[in-house]
Amino acid sequence: MENNCRSILVECTKLLITRKESDLQWLIGSPFFPPLTIISTFRCLHSNSSGPDFNKESEEIRTLLLKGFDVIGALVVGKFNPEKTASRAIEAARKLKKVLFGRTNLENEGMIGAVADPDTGEIRFFLSEIEGSTSIEFVDSVLYDDNPEKFVWENGCLLRCQLPIKLPFCFPINKPADVEKIFSCAIEAVIAKFRDPNVVYMVEASSKASLDVIQPVILRAAELDFDSAPPIIGKAVHNSDQKGLRCGHFCLKSKSTPELFSAENADVIQVSVLLNRSETSSKCSAPAVEYFPAMEETRLLIVDFKLEVLCYAVQSIPLRHAISKLLIPGLIDQLNSMKMMTLPNLLTQHPQLHPYHFSPPGIVHPITVIYELNYGETEMKQVDARRSLHLRLGLPFDRPLLRIANALDLSTKDCLSDNLARKGSSLLKDVHIGIPSSGGGIVSLVQGSYEYYHYLQDGFDDSGWGCAYRSLQTIISWFRLQHYSSIDVPSHREIQQSLVDIGDKDPSFIGSREWIGAIELSFVLDKLLGVSCKVINVRSGSELPEKCRELVLHFENQGTPIMIGGGVLAYTLLGVDYNEATGDCAFLILDPHYTGTDDHKKIINGGWCGWKKSMDSKGKSFFLHDKFYNLLLPQRPNMV
Repeated sequence: MENNCRSILVECTKLLITRKESDLQWLIGSPFFPPLTIISTFRCLHSNSSGPDFNKESEEIRTLLLKGFDVIGALVVGKFNPEKTASRAIEAARKLKKVLFGRTNLENEGMIGAVADPDTGEIRFFLSEIEGSTSIEFVDSVLYDDNPEKFVWENGCLLRCQLPIKLPFCFPINKPADVEKIFSCAIEAVIAKFRDPNVVYMVEASSKASLDVIQPVILRAAELDFDSAPPIIGKAVHNSDQKGLRCGHFCLKSKSTPELFSAENADVIQVSVLLNRSETSSKCSAPAVEYFPAMEETRLLIVDFKLEVLCYAVQSIPLRHAISKLLIPGLIDQLNSMKMMTLPNLLTQHPQLHPYHFSPPGIVHPITVIYELNYGETEMKQVDARRSLHLRLGLPFDRPLLRIANALDLSTKDCLSDNLARKGSSLLKDVHIGIPSSGGGIVSLVQGSYEYYHYLQDGFDDSGWGCAYRSLQTIISWFRLQHYSSIDVPSHREIQQSLVDIGDKDPSFIGSREWIGAIELSFVLDKLLGVSCKVINVRSGSELPEKCRELVLHFENQGTPIMIGGGVLAYTLLGVDYNEATGDCAFLILDPHYTGTDDHKKIINGGWCGWKKSMDSKGKSFFLHDKFYNLLLPQRPNMV
């Protein structure tokens, strides 16, 4: 049956993340958005010939998916009988949702079933309105939004709660089998405390972006509504009564620039959990200690947990509902997840567990991952865990996107701060942003962030000989900022020392003012970062446009800055503007020969970062015809 009255809205940049026949993807939405709105998709990793392993899938997705998002359907890759395939997908999604949220029925909750052709990638959508019905409807109206970030974050916000828990408990030494049961009872006692009438939740705005001083608000657990369904979508109401306060009370009132529509710049509401033991006391009293003697020899165990829960809500939802329906269930789920990870080693070395939140490219909402810090990030157990996450989320396997250094920084922030200066550094970052294209063709640019290194920085005079060193420093800063390496950007002397260490230069080279070129840069990148490079040679600057197609592929596939060396000059290439029909090509050059202050406007207006054509309208050549050029193309390490 065909449904022409309903539309499916797709708010993710990449819906199909696998082309493998019979693969299954879960479709993610939110109760805060209109029905049939797809926000993201997770790949099903645990399945066999009989279907998905719903217990394993729910365990992992429960950790990964923020409260405020939901499973609203499934997509299957296949070519035969789309309607039957979609029915199987809908049935699987309903089963997962029941296990995930502990529900027995999903009556009157619409569920999407989608079928993707593995060859063409074409996706057909079907809808099941009622659980148990064998009838599904084909939906031919599918809308793809060009700006999903704005859709999610214009009226959205995050609730964040950090809660360290030190959990002591005793068990009989002669009954070690009882330890798991006793530990589980201790966890249940902690969970019960979240609803204890003496518990209070202190709510604060954690952004300094607004000039208004927003006072913290105290909500008592006794005032929270744990039973009724929250009003999901509604107009923001400004109410001075604490019970009626909306999440929007703690959010920035207007977001003026598109850059603010992202998880990194989202309004964050900080919630602290406090226990008020003295509220009902009619008079002052000293703390009391109760002594319970053990009837047999016991052992004391102390387990440390560091909970950090993130939830998504729209600003119009009442604050008390956001805490009772999102934050507290999030705390309970995370504590239970950590309990299950701790149980296997309860009597030995406890795992050091820590939650981290990430906003990977292509996914408009954050995800949460619990890492075991007993293992280093390069140890195989951690590498395998990240590979599994990359597979589930459809992320590439040649770049680190889920390392600890990639985690969202949700500390108190100022959204109006200068975005060009890196935190903790006075160097300019990403100076090419905002420069219009040269207008010639399709633009391919460096992927990710870098710092601008140029002559005379750090009080070091390298004018006339250090341009290649500065280009190398910019390239290494790119690898640092993309978290491929944590080494400091090397000084000129350290670069020279590296070349001496590998036997390329004599010891007298250290401290000299000798030039280096593309080959030396490749040696240093290999030694310091383990990065391999591709080198392109051209006999004349006039031949550089012939390499534009190759450069386009580099920026699309590798995305690293390129060093161009010719004669005695070196530049950093950040992108190309290539017109395939005419063969015209412009080069986005970052010039290390700049000697002024780190003034972004001065750098752009002076042409120190900008588009250069092989020959401009006056017939002047930027790249000299009587000089050969080497282009150094660093390759991304194949790592996660």
